[in-house]
Amino acid sequence: MIRQLDLVVSPQIAYHDGHLRGHLCEYLSVSDESLTGWRLVRRSIDARNRQIKVNLRLEVFIDEPLQNDLPQWPLRDVSKAKPVLIVGAGPAGMFAAMRLIELGLKPVILERGKDVQRRRRDLAALNKEHIVNPDSNYCFGEGGAGTYSDGKLYTRSGKRGDINRVLELFVAHGADPIILAEAHPHIGTNRLPKIIVAMRENIRACGGEVHFDTKVTGIERSGNEITALIATQHGSEVRFAASQIILATGHSARDIFELLHSSHIRIESKAFAMGVRAEHPQALIDSVQYHCPTPKVPLVREYLPASSYSLVQQVNGLGVYSFCMCPGGIIAPCATGPEQVVTNGWSPSRRNNPYANSGIVVAVDPAALKQYEKHGPFAALRYQQALERMAWEAGGKTQTAPAQALSDFVNGKLSPQLPGCSYQPGVVSAPLHELLPPEIGKRLQEGFRAFGQKMKGYLSNEALIVGVESRTSSPVRIPRDNDTLQHPQITNLYPCGEGAGYAGGIVSAAIDGQRCAEAIAKKLA
Repeated sequence: MIRQLDLVVSPQIAYHDGHLRGHLCEYLSVSDESLTGWRLVRRSIDARNRQIKVNLRLEVFIDEPLQNDLPQWPLRDVSKAKPVLIVGAGPAGMFAAMRLIELGLKPVILERGKDVQRRRRDLAALNKEHIVNPDSNYCFGEGGAGTYSDGKLYTRSGKRGDINRVLELFVAHGADPIILAEAHPHIGTNRLPKIIVAMRENIRACGGEVHFDTKVTGIERSGNEITALIATQHGSEVRFAASQIILATGHSARDIFELLHSSHIRIESKAFAMGVRAEHPQALIDSVQYHCPTPKVPLVREYLPASSYSLVQQVNGLGVYSFCMCPGGIIAPCATGPEQVVTNGWSPSRRNNPYANSGIVVAVDPAALKQYEKHGPFAALRYQQALERMAWEAGGKTQTAPAQALSDFVNGKLSPQLPGCSYQPGVVSAPLHELLPPEIGKRLQEGFRAFGQKMKGYLSNEALIVGVESRTSSPVRIPRDNDTLQHPQITNLYPCGEGAGYAGGIVSAAIDGQRCAEAIAKKLA
């Protein structure tokens, strides 16, 4: 017999197989021998009250074999099928490639950066020696920005596509099946690279191509079609004939925006958000979210994961909100070029680092872009670049970042000393309350005050802010038709994912990549 159960249990039961087995035997009035096993379908934490509960949905097997088949991704040979160029090997590009294979087309991926293994060396140089490789960093390289930014798989993009299918493909390539059940699944930066490698090897095993160190630098165009892409590859120029192109370059490929504009292919300025990365001791966040004094946090955390938060506040008509929250995480240097300081965050799979960090950002007021209007579609991008340069200068013109204790920032005081911080290149005390433009800084101050009311203890000098959090999304949109997903001027160009302005994370980018692949298959059918 198979029973579907919805249970509300304590964390001690939910996160301990032995305790859960005993609870199920008692609840169902069956013997331990009769309980073959169970499959976790859904798990979420309810921490709204002091008595924390966990909601479970289980498929319980009684006196019959446990069925727990993992998702598979069957290989098929597309080596001689019609090729489709994909620019970018991030989530949008990789999932587009796998969907193309399923639909009988051959993906040819062009990635400016390096494969995961070689990319690690450039990240080490960035963290330890402050050396920014403009083609291999936290944003560029195999797997894109998502590979080294926690692997958070929570999205609200359910209306755009099949979220479960994306999660299943991750599991088919080595992710822990628990991501299929968790309300807020994540893989962890330490585990995601191996999964990305497995995806790449399967794409190649099917006859697809993945070209690393291949930076698109030119476009050949005939009328309303692109006929070829020109790329530099290991110092040489290579031409890739183009039939259909998925452009999935990510939100930081500024040279691609410039290339499109110079090729008279329309791009548009787009709303985005800007702010800082806030970091607290994880124990402080746990004490707030799990309703316990800090000394008792280790007892509570015996069964519960590192806690997170999601905050939003309207200030003068614009939202101030948390973004990309990383429990037990690390702040990372995410510059992609010279004279920039950019922050982001990531967590390992166990989320067991002593700090919690989150982007705290403000929707950019269109009025703030008035002085940049002369830059046309690059107005928001130039604003973004100006603040990244400000952070670079304030940090000492290296990857050292400007920082300020949180309460000091809100009260407009320079911090005489800073609390500990996970940002490996280092931080230096700076008056971010003065350096940030008023439309950002003043709203952040009001937002933090409101967050301090919502989470007692959040507004504290135990926490600090690090500047700047500037890559929440692309400041440029590459337009496309809502139905065909083609660029309105170029009939074989499919702008895709975060860089084009149509996604906001790993899962939504993956879904968008799949949609573009399906649109191409429909067109070629």
